[in-house]
This record gives sequence, C-alpha cells and structure tokens, in this order.
Amino acid sequence: MRGRPTTFNQDQILEKAQRAFWEKGFAATSLDDLLNATGMGSGSFYNTFKGGKKELFSKALQQRRQVFQEFKTQLKTSPSPIDDIKDFFRSIATADRDTHLRGCIISNTVVEMTFLDDALEKEAVTILKEVEAMFTWAIKQAQENGTVKNKTAPELLGRYLITVWNGLNISRRMYPNTKALSDLINLQLSVIG
Repeated sequence: MRGRPTTFNQDQILEKAQRAFWEKGFAATSLDDLLNATGMGSGSFYNTFKGGKKELFSKALQQRRQVFQEFKTQLKTSPSPIDDIKDFFRSIATADRDTHLRGCIISNTVVEMTFLDDALEKEAVTILKEVEAMFTWAIKQAQENGTVKNKTAPELLGRYLITVWNGLNISRRMYPNTKALSDLINLQLSVIG
C-alpha cells in the first residue's frame, strides 16, 4: 500500500522560500536551502514547482506583489492615504535588525537580476512601478484636497517616494537603528508635507 501523498500549504511554502531568497538572493539560494526552508522533498518540490527554483522565486515575488495590492486597496478606502503612506515608511525604522539587513526582496531582485535574468528583473521592476503608481495616485488626491501643499507633478513625487524606498533598503543595512532611520525617513517625507 502506498503512503498518503503529502500536501503542502502553498502560501506557507512561499513565505518560507521567500525568506531564504530574501536572505541570500536568487543565485546564492541552493535547492538544498529551499528544501530545508520549506520542509519539502525534492520530488514534491519539482511536482509542485515544475519550473524549479525560478518558478518558486517568481511566485515568491508575486506573493509580495499581493501585499502591495492589499495596501493599495487600503489606500483607496482610507480617509488619509498620505498618512497611511507616511506610516508605511515610518514603520521601516521600527523593524528588527534582521529585517533591516534583508531589505526589500523586490528592490534586491532588481539589483541582482540586472544582467542575470531579464524576466525576473522585469517582474520586479513592474512591481516597483505599480507601487510608484500607487504613491502617485495618493499624492494627486492629496494635492487636490489640499493636504499636500507641494505642487510638484504627482508623477515626479511618486517616483521620488519609490526612490526613497529603494534608497532606504540600502541605508537600513548601513544604519539598522530606529532613531537614525526615523530621522532620515522624516526628513525625506517632509517633501510631501
């Protein structure tokens, strides 16, 4: 009699794999790292992810994309989307040291995949551009209702915020300190009031 097939919760697997990728990057994460992180055997791994490590990595990126989509939904119903965005940035400073050292898996992917894998780089860039568009939308709304006084084009301010986000993901590794990061973030957010 054959044993019962093992079933896996794909969201949990993606979260565990995502952490492995987050810490080492795509290229340095081995199959053994992924099997150890997820608790899967190699047969189950390849039955679940026919495209192997690359498919799993792409799905891990898409899981992060979903988190941003949920934040976008929150902004659309918020009485003050700009305050929510500021809170989002300010929360970076209060993360633990381990989180600071990992940075952002999406930003990390853009850097790692340049010249390595066009498809994964494009996937990560697309996610960051969606976040930029979300920032732009919120800024435009806030300019129209007078809560953001800066009259710079909302598209430029949205790009500024994604630049701040990308920069913070390096700076938080340099200064994994709540006070130092809080001061830096508040200075950068002063551009949008």
